[in-house]
Amino acid sequence: MKYDLIVFGGGTAGVSAAYIASKLGIKTLLVEKSDVLGGSITQGLVVPAMKVNSSNINTEFYTDLLTFANKYSAQHTYIDNNSGWFNPELLKIVFDDMLKSVNCNVLFSSCPSEISLSFNDGSFNVVLSHKLLSLYVETKYIVDTTSNGEIFKILDCDFQNTDERTQSPSLRFNIGGINTKEFASWLMEFDKDRNVTTVEFAENQVYLSTACTWDKNKNWALSPIFAEAVEKKVLEYEDTAYFQLFSIPSMPDCIAVNAPRIILDEGDDIRDPFVYSRALMKGRERICRLAEFCKKYFPGFENSYISHISDMLGVRESYRVKGLYTFTKDDIIHPKKFENVAFCSDYPIDIHSNSSNDDELEFSNNTYQVPIECLISEKYNNLYCAGRIISADFDAQAALRTQMSCFSMGEAAAKDIYKKLFSV
Repeated sequence: MKYDLIVFGGGTAGVSAAYIASKLGIKTLLVEKSDVLGGSITQGLVVPAMKVNSSNINTEFYTDLLTFANKYSAQHTYIDNNSGWFNPELLKIVFDDMLKSVNCNVLFSSCPSEISLSFNDGSFNVVLSHKLLSLYVETKYIVDTTSNGEIFKILDCDFQNTDERTQSPSLRFNIGGINTKEFASWLMEFDKDRNVTTVEFAENQVYLSTACTWDKNKNWALSPIFAEAVEKKVLEYEDTAYFQLFSIPSMPDCIAVNAPRIILDEGDDIRDPFVYSRALMKGRERICRLAEFCKKYFPGFENSYISHISDMLGVRESYRVKGLYTFTKDDIIHPKKFENVAFCSDYPIDIHSNSSNDDELEFSNNTYQVPIECLISEKYNNLYCAGRIISADFDAQAALRTQMSCFSMGEAAAKDIYKKLFSV
């Protein structure tokens, strides 16, 4: 089999790259190791997608996503004009529908076992493993959107120098069986800070958002409740590290929980498979306590239950590839103009720490541009990356890893490949 492009990884960046490439007429194969598309936004339950100022650069995929999502009542635009409130379960169907609509070939339960470079024309020879079968494929271009740069590893590409700093991972979950009207009424009365807690009624459903962390630089209304729960041993102190609640479209009695944050032991590296596995187990243990805490302390949660635990650990940073350009913190704080802009953002440098009062949230004064060179391997000009493995330093990656930016990264890579294939 021969393709113009193989996209490895069917997460947010990968789905976008494969969809836009196929829409442009590029013969594309999307290879995903699991049985579902969407990655963090479906399997990881990471909703809503955080709002950014993209300057409408490479947002065609996202515009189409909203159209398809509305067919399935899988999207809501919240009161802060954030259109990224999605239903993770329904998005699994939405992404399938999108890729079928542009005739993109999708291969689930598959991963690469061998990749070599053809000396004749510089294309890639790929061996794919699908359960007990091996498939042999040729492709002119590759986009690696795997979260750990698996294709770059196979091709012996360089990665950024290891940074001693690290970000804590999370493991999200959903709680069902909630009387959301009762909870929303109590919450609005309990917390008057509308920068933290908001509620609206739309589409015959209550939508809400609230938060509380162990950082003391903000006067969280929920802090006394968490403190009491720790004192009474309902929670452990580390369970209070980070806590956010969001409503989910078409799930009127269900709430998404952005928690728990998994505190790593000193010296732990989340890239170590044993560290990763321990973090998953620790996360599920914390979820059990947090769900019981909500039932005990929040009105409307009396009959609640854990409805879904994320199928994947929410790792914020692990590997960062070396591209033709490495985006830096200075490029965010003091934005530059680039000739070939892949995407724009105004999202802050957002570093989730392992200790209290040590989180970093540093804003840029302006919307900043990210060049396409951050998505192209320094070793192979027909090898691209997109997603959290983008060529960036530690601080910059903490701002670029958002789902909205990943959508634009995948689209930018696809459109740049289109230009090269058809000499546009």
